[in-house]
Amino acid sequence: MARILVAEDERDIRELINFTLMFAGHTVTLAANGEEAVQKVTEANPHLIMMDVRMPKMTGYEACKAIRAMEPFKEVPVVFLTAKGQDEEVDMGRDAGATAYILKPFSPDDLTRRLAELLKEAGVEGG
Repeated sequence: MARILVAEDERDIRELINFTLMFAGHTVTLAANGEEAVQKVTEANPHLIMMDVRMPKMTGYEACKAIRAMEPFKEVPVVFLTAKGQDEEVDMGRDAGATAYILKPFSPDDLTRRLAELLKEAGVEGG
């Protein structure tokens, strides 16, 4: 299955995502903010990155841009998690390099299904 880096500042949501993805067979690396995600990306070597948009220390947009500037991760799908789905936010995410958006709240089944689709599109085995 896939290696997924998750950056989410809300502990309960981070733990739900971790449980859901591990249950689906993925290897998960957790970060509590965007800055930590940028620090952990090389070690995690993810097939996919999920991150909240609004986090302390570094927003999801800033972290996405920083990760996209790293050669090995230019093409890794980045999925933003957000409670706000306004066009302006989606456009900002796309400009930062996001592949997709998942709106909060989401069900674990929907999350698993959507990530499987994205991993398959990215050519990841067992996505």
